[in-house]
Amino acid sequence: MKNLYTQSDADKCNNDPLRLRVYTSRLLGQDSSLVLHGGGNTSVKTEVANLFGEKEKVLYVKGSGWDLATIEAEGFAPVKMDTLLKMAELDTLDDMTMVKNQRAAMLDPSAPNPSVEAILHAVIPFNFVDHTHADAVVTVTNTPKGKEHVDAIYGDRVLVIPYVMPGFILAREIYKITKEINWSDYEGMVLLNHGIFTWGDTARESYDRMIKLVDEAEQYINKQNAAIDFVETTKVFPSINLFEFAKLRREVSKERGGAVVARLETDSYRTHFANLSNVKKIATRGLLTPDHVIRNKRIPMIIESDVKKSVANFVRDYEKYFKHNTDGTLTCLDPAPRWGIWPNIGTVTFGRTVKECIIISDITHHTMKAIETAEKLGGWKTLGEKDIFEMEYWVLEQAKLKKSGSASIFQGKVAVVTGAASGIGRACVEKLHQFGAVVVALDINPDIRTMFNKSDIIGLVCDLTDEVAIHEAITTTVRNFGGLDIIVSNAGTFPASELLDEMKRSTWDKSINTNLSSHQILMQHALPFLKEGIDPAIVIVGSKNVAAPGPGISAYSVAKAGLTQLARVAALECAAAGIRVNVVHPNAVFDTAIWTDDVLTKRAKNYNMSVDEYKTNNLLKTAITSADVAELVATMAGPVFSKTTGAQVSIDGGNDRTI
Repeated sequence: MKNLYTQSDADKCNNDPLRLRVYTSRLLGQDSSLVLHGGGNTSVKTEVANLFGEKEKVLYVKGSGWDLATIEAEGFAPVKMDTLLKMAELDTLDDMTMVKNQRAAMLDPSAPNPSVEAILHAVIPFNFVDHTHADAVVTVTNTPKGKEHVDAIYGDRVLVIPYVMPGFILAREIYKITKEINWSDYEGMVLLNHGIFTWGDTARESYDRMIKLVDEAEQYINKQNAAIDFVETTKVFPSINLFEFAKLRREVSKERGGAVVARLETDSYRTHFANLSNVKKIATRGLLTPDHVIRNKRIPMIIESDVKKSVANFVRDYEKYFKHNTDGTLTCLDPAPRWGIWPNIGTVTFGRTVKECIIISDITHHTMKAIETAEKLGGWKTLGEKDIFEMEYWVLEQAKLKKSGSASIFQGKVAVVTGAASGIGRACVEKLHQFGAVVVALDINPDIRTMFNKSDIIGLVCDLTDEVAIHEAITTTVRNFGGLDIIVSNAGTFPASELLDEMKRSTWDKSINTNLSSHQILMQHALPFLKEGIDPAIVIVGSKNVAAPGPGISAYSVAKAGLTQLARVAALECAAAGIRVNVVHPNAVFDTAIWTDDVLTKRAKNYNMSVDEYKTNNLLKTAITSADVAELVATMAGPVFSKTTGAQVSIDGGNDRTI
């Protein structure tokens, strides 16, 4: 365990207690073996002047929703110490009342809710208090001889507290236990199956103690030959049936109540863990720390050869777990798994967003290593399901879930957009992503690889006239996100104007291949996965020229007319699988690559118009932008068009020739 504290960085805080609190909190948060995704909490006690100039003792404690890795001063809630200490003396206090009164005792009403451990932080009589869920400490306590291991590591230098539910119950229990002790005799406090506290008069003292105590736990694990010394290498790619993977995601989505992203993870360590002969037994005993239940559920799903049955078995067991532990007043949460172990392959995480998948993945990675370590220390033994249930259905956690808000319309959905590097295609990528979709953007332009700097947008170079490239793009989409729900078939080319008797064969063939045949090939490779999708939809970007062609552009007009006919046939063929196929016909969309200022000026001049007049040369006298088309495309892929297929909708401001 490396100590990251440097005096030069600390000096920049100018001895300000809150700035020092921020500094060392971030040091803790940077190490995922100490703190994972919002876990842990820290505090500092200081005096501040109130409105009347009176000095008040205040506890600045980490606020709900903040992550120690990135916390700012605004992330600490200032709570009056006298109120917290009086609350510690109460015999009983329900957690909702505790939260309300903690908030009422804050000096700044705009600050976040104080940590549920605020009373406990107040009880510890030192200026700085640090609390983490250090892997090494929690791992040694998640064994049959957990307390014996702790005693062997620390002797009588730490307080050891049996597991107690976080919140007021824990604070009250420690308040009673420690009333007669001299806190200065101890360097820290280990909460079995939960984590570790340290304290000090200075930020450095509390931080140094945390690093020292955790390092001692790590050294103990090493001396017991229990450390997992596994060299992480690049991803391996075990053989997997991607259609089964898509089916797995669909079944989990149904149980979750909405589309989920499914991330298949086959790095060398996860594959190693999934190949353990007893993986089904040891992986389903419980969590590294009960706080993780909100993210990961109590146990993972074991994915067998029948993926549908695997999901059904997990759901059945979860519902049984709920019925066994509920008091009859609770409502069962969705029973869908958050992660699964696929023996001989790796692990899968399921989340409504890529961010959620990443969080779950990080927690599972630490959990798997803890399981192997604990097995070498005598066995992986976690809290019983009753304790985990109490955390999962804790009133304060339920309150957090209620505040999460409604999902975006494409939350968890996976979309592919072609011709995505510019114009309408790029606008469609941005709009679908804005509405919550994960998007794979395809284009022949190599800049597509770096065009979208988002974890949930992948840019792939793809020549849409190359069937092998299309197949690889679709399989890459499924491998990365678990399935496919939306296709925006937009890629195309606008050939130079040529009359029929002057037509070059290359002009005709290129237009037919790009504007028609490529779309058919894309459909052919995408449809098997769309059939396993969530409310799947295909939106074809056609053209005004289908209804109103002009002289000299037969290569384009014929290809787009054929594409529209292809969409109509697809609507007929795909309806039985629940796949909707609709067409949008844009016209005069001038914010695309082909419409340079020079081209616009020349075209406007041909019609004796100004550029602005030319752009709005339609019945409504309005300009049509790529963003306008993207808005319509997203609407056609979404719930508004959930009962429509085979439709053709123009977006052109009203064209008298098509009308």
